[in-house]
Amino acid sequence: MTARIFLLVTSPRLPAGLLTAAAWDVVRAHPVFAGGESEQAEALRKSGVPVTVVESDPELLIAELATAAGQQDAAVVWLAGPTGDESFARSLGLRLAREPGLAELELIYGSWDPPGARLLDAVAVMDRLASPGGDPWKRAQTHRSLAPYLLEESYEAYDAIEADDTDALREELGDVLLQVVLHARLAEELPADEAWNVDDVAGDLVDKMIRRNPHVFSGVEVTDIEEITRNWESIKKAEKTRDSVLDGIALSQPALALAAKILHRTDRAGLDVPLPEGTDLGARLLRIVAEGGDAEQALRRAALEYAEAVRAAEPKNVGPAE
Repeated sequence: MTARIFLLVTSPRLPAGLLTAAAWDVVRAHPVFAGGESEQAEALRKSGVPVTVVESDPELLIAELATAAGQQDAAVVWLAGPTGDESFARSLGLRLAREPGLAELELIYGSWDPPGARLLDAVAVMDRLASPGGDPWKRAQTHRSLAPYLLEESYEAYDAIEADDTDALREELGDVLLQVVLHARLAEELPADEAWNVDDVAGDLVDKMIRRNPHVFSGVEVTDIEEITRNWESIKKAEKTRDSVLDGIALSQPALALAAKILHRTDRAGLDVPLPEGTDLGARLLRIVAEGGDAEQALRRAALEYAEAVRAAEPKNVGPAE
């Protein structure tokens, strides 16, 4: 039977020793080698599986395989490090390709990255940046000093959506996420009775999503999206004690959007409050917003069209004179 080399790859984002049954069968049945110490190697040793650290040299591994060649089903296991040991795997693959009968190389995934695994990396990187010895600029920030950047990054993500540029949207959402993890990291430095972290942010979000979607998580029957929306608003109202139908409106949003939100809340509450009759610009604008439609979007579209007209009317740059 052809000898085999098992290349065992594991996720560095899961607890060491959390392996599939197939992976455990392999490491318990054959000699295990690694190119360096790791949490995974230590976890295997604690479970009674010896791990020998050798240089990341395919020739050394093949020599070890030759030592075991007299055994039935001769095989060795290479425990890949946290980064996957890709260069070693390529070198080993090339060596075996030159001598096809020497051994078979089999890739085994002992564990996989869970969905959202790179979010853990983002949190870890931000922790290093915002810790002593990291980035002085980030360590000097406060929630208030960062507030303009959160707005700016959100607007840039909005621009990507408006442009139907999904590649740009992906990048801009990353910048928004940067703001989230940085705010959460800074909050860890607050006094003990006020501090919170990114897990608190995520935990609150998870609880809210489950609580406000009973048609998914609690078996509540709904007939259409309108009923889902009504349920959402009812649950939200029960969660928050408010003195006014206008409580909870983000007052820092652009003025046209703010006006539309206030008018929407007022109409939904069934209140008949006359609009101002003044001739000043603000009163006139409020009456225009009340006519309906997305005033913020309409003005944005008109402004951008006018900007294009301005660009078209500008003298063209003919370059420097000869």
